[in-house]
Formats: sequence, C-alpha cells, structure tokens
Amino acid sequence: MLLLVGSALGWGWYRFNSLYRVDLDGALASPKGEAVNYLLVGSDSRDGVDADTTNVGAIGTNVSGRRADTIIVLRVGDGAATMMSIPRDLWVTNSKTGRAGRVNATYNDSPANLVRTATANLGIPIHRYLEVDFVSFSGMVDAMGGVSIDFPNPALDRHSGLNVIASGPVRLDGPQALAYVRSRHYVEIIGGKEVPDPTADLGRQQRQQTFIRTVLKSVGDTRNPITALRIVGAAAKGTRVDDQLGLGDIVSLARNLAGAEPETVVLPTRGARKGKASVLVLEASEAGPVLARFGGEPHAPQ
Repeated sequence: MLLLVGSALGWGWYRFNSLYRVDLDGALASPKGEAVNYLLVGSDSRDGVDADTTNVGAIGTNVSGRRADTIIVLRVGDGAATMMSIPRDLWVTNSKTGRAGRVNATYNDSPANLVRTATANLGIPIHRYLEVDFVSFSGMVDAMGGVSIDFPNPALDRHSGLNVIASGPVRLDGPQALAYVRSRHYVEIIGGKEVPDPTADLGRQQRQQTFIRTVLKSVGDTRNPITALRIVGAAAKGTRVDDQLGLGDIVSLARNLAGAEPETVVLPTRGARKGKASVLVLEASEAGPVLARFGGEPHAPQ
C-alpha cells in the first residue's frame, strides 16, 4: 500500500513538473492574506485535434494559434469560493496598445497582456494563471466518466456540435461537454419547436459556470485514487500555468474546492455598438460591489 501511495505521489509530482509554464512577465500580483484570485482561461487551441477526434467537424482542425474562448476569475482562500465570468465581448482598453476592443483579443498579444488588461480595466488583482485547451478539457471529462448536467429541455447547437435529445439529467462525455460550454447558438426543443436562447453570451456564461461548479464538486468527491490520477493526467496534457505556481498552490486550491460548489456572480454589463461590432460594456456603478468581492473596483472605458 505504501509503495502504491509513493508511486502515485511520484507520478503526480512528475506530471506537475511537466506542466507548460507561461511567463507572465511581472503581470501577476502578490497575494495579500489568504485570498487568491485565479484567472482561468479556456483556450481554443486545436493542438492534438485530428480527423479521428470526436465532433471534429464542429471543433475544426484548420484553425491555428490559440485564443481565449472562456475567461473566468475564481477567488478562494477567504471564505466560500466565488467565481465570475469575464465576457469575451467585454469592451476594454488593451493594456499593450492603448486601443479599445474586446477583452478576448488582448490574449492575442500574450497571456500577460490579458492579465494586465483585466487588472487595469476591472481593478482586480490576478495572483495565479491557469489555462486549459480543448483536448485536455475533453480528456479530463472522459477521465471522470463524464459529467451530469440537468437539462430542462432537449438542446442543440449546430455550430458547437451539441446534441442533447432528452430532458433531465444527462451525462455528457468529453466532446459533448466541450460542445456544451462552447455553445454560443444554444437552442432548446420546446413543444417540438426550436427556441433559440435569447440571453446570448450571458446564457453561455451561466452554462459554463454551472458546468464548472459540477466538475469541481465531482472532482472533490472523487475517492478513487486511480480516477484521480487519470483526471490529473488528462488535465496536464494541455494545461498551461504561470511560472510562479507551486505544488503547494495546487494543494491549497484543491483543499479550498474539495467537494465545493463555488458561488457564481454576474459581472453587470449592457449591450452596445462600437462601430459595426456588437459588444458588452461594463455597468460601472452596478459592477462596483461585485468587483469588490474580488478585491477590486471598476474603471473600464464606457
């Protein structure tokens, strides 16, 4: 038994040390006290996606590079964990160029620029950075044996490849879970008719947060060490972390999230037109109390 535990710990240490390290170039803040803000980024990198990948038609293989498909701030350490999505269409000032544009585009210059832009526009200190791509996300869900989501109605998204044919709890495998969290054209089947989700990106954020809460609770409830190792192995394949993240940070994060369902809060925004683009702008006065929970105050461009 001791040999098995020792081997597992050794393997876990090896996988941790093999994680790709991102140089954040001094963009991260130093934690003060117990609270730590993680910037969680879902990258749309197609590395590892090939013709045999399930749902490859919806994912695509002819897209190069990587973009920020999902941006979430997770706060732990000073009470119950709290999670907030930063809409990818949020209109911000790019810290590198000084130009206004969508927040997800600031990642194109570097993860460090995304961190600086989030801090400069929202006033939120970012202490740690963690990024997961399509392949590792899908593999992690499969390693868990799937994730169960309660669907009020059957649903589909022809763009992301989502296809849920029944209502109620449905166990999503890796490819369908990816299609669910990526869905930007979510359609429910109600009374035999297709009813598009009218909430647009807000609905997408809510679905992503629902999924992440479910995943965190499922991982925290995992007692099978073999399953836990499979999840770690799958997650490590395409995960990128800041170069200051230590094994102690991972242990602390796991302890804070063990079996928990983080509270989710919504960043107040309103729709706007910038040139020919449909974007979201921050509702500064309403956002103040929300951002204060993450250690910051808003001062984004209107």
